[in-house]
Amino acid sequence: MRNTAKITTVVLAAGALTLGLSACGAGDSGSDGPLIVAASPTPHAEILTYVKDNLAKKEGLDLEVKEFTDYVTPNTATQDGSVGANYFQNQPYLDDFNKKNGTDIVPVVTVHLEPLGLYSHKVKKADALKSGATLAIPNDTVNEARALKLLAANGLITLKAGVGNEATPSDITKNPKNLKFKELEAAQTPRSLDDVDAAVVNGNYALESDLKPAKDALVLESPKGNPYGNFLAVKKGEENDPRVKKLAKLLTSPEVKKFIQDKYAGAVLASF
Repeated sequence: MRNTAKITTVVLAAGALTLGLSACGAGDSGSDGPLIVAASPTPHAEILTYVKDNLAKKEGLDLEVKEFTDYVTPNTATQDGSVGANYFQNQPYLDDFNKKNGTDIVPVVTVHLEPLGLYSHKVKKADALKSGATLAIPNDTVNEARALKLLAANGLITLKAGVGNEATPSDITKNPKNLKFKELEAAQTPRSLDDVDAAVVNGNYALESDLKPAKDALVLESPKGNPYGNFLAVKKGEENDPRVKKLAKLLTSPEVKKFIQDKYAGAVLASF
């Protein structure tokens, strides 16, 4: 029930998007028109825009980038054909989304990792958090579990053995600081920093809020063996669309790797 109001709003927005794009012929699944890709603004849309402005023409790819600020509409739009692909999510999140929504979206190629981090406007170190401190965490299933695993990996809490990507605060077995948790939509977590003691923030939302993960995070996910790389995804059956193949090749090119390294200085890590 915790996401009912949010999801209802997003579904209505997705319906309006579908109608708008269909009126323009964007739902055409043929490979002659532009490839429309749904993406989060930072860094996904920025990386796609770099490809569009610098690499796509030479490859013969007509690319159009549509920005979305939530984690639901890009998948619903991909499923109904309003867009041809999306670029914003990781495998655990997609697995959970497909299971809950009956969709059949599949990954094409992994491009980058955005390390999840714990941030605060009130303390400089994680161990300085006071007893009873309130932490904001994302409220969608996978990112909430990911946030709790980050806190557990840094000794702030202990989670039940074997807990997976559906972990919630009820799976905490030890909480020595008696931390309290405020579950928010992922996009809201950086905006909550003045109201809570600390917040676990997704990498893209940290960048949009001028937080520098490599510098500002109290604790940060390690990229080693990390399953949360972000990828280009399509509806099953569209993997062999020539436009998708061209984009996959460009997104994993040396030029894009250099762009990621130069622009994000460790806040976003190329995964290829």
